[in-house]
Amino acid sequence: MNQSSPYEQLDFKGLMRRYMKKDKLNSIEGIYSVSGSVTKKGKGFLGSADKVKTTDQKDNYAKVAIIRDPEGTGREYIEVSLDKENLTSYSIIGEFNTTEGGSILVYKHMEGKGKSTSFNFTTEKISDILEGVRVENDGGTVITYRLTYVKLSTQ
Repeated sequence: MNQSSPYEQLDFKGLMRRYMKKDKLNSIEGIYSVSGSVTKKGKGFLGSADKVKTTDQKDNYAKVAIIRDPEGTGREYIEVSLDKENLTSYSIIGEFNTTEGGSILVYKHMEGKGKSTSFNFTTEKISDILEGVRVENDGGTVITYRLTYVKLSTQ
């Protein structure tokens, strides 16, 4: 970590070293466009029916690369932001680990100052879409955070 960024940094050589250690491209590795939404579900005012409201929706708000991390760090994949180009180093903004069955990914999103949030992602070997969900209960309201990653490229 350097003083100007709260995120772990990779320089170009470190990024290339990770890439060159690869045996083959894994199905989730690639460049993705990220979209997200937040919905709230709770009882309607003076009613008994549940009310669902989308409180935030952002389409294609980020471009990221997901690459395998063979460095023995305890994480299988790292997520690197590609929103800015020609940087001397790139922020690792997330990490992914697969579960035993392989169709579920646990995603840890770094938020700076040592904070992070976790999502559970589903993936299929033949799909170019990763979908993640995090659910929180706030009293009588259920808040659902959804992330959708659409693969743009494997290069």
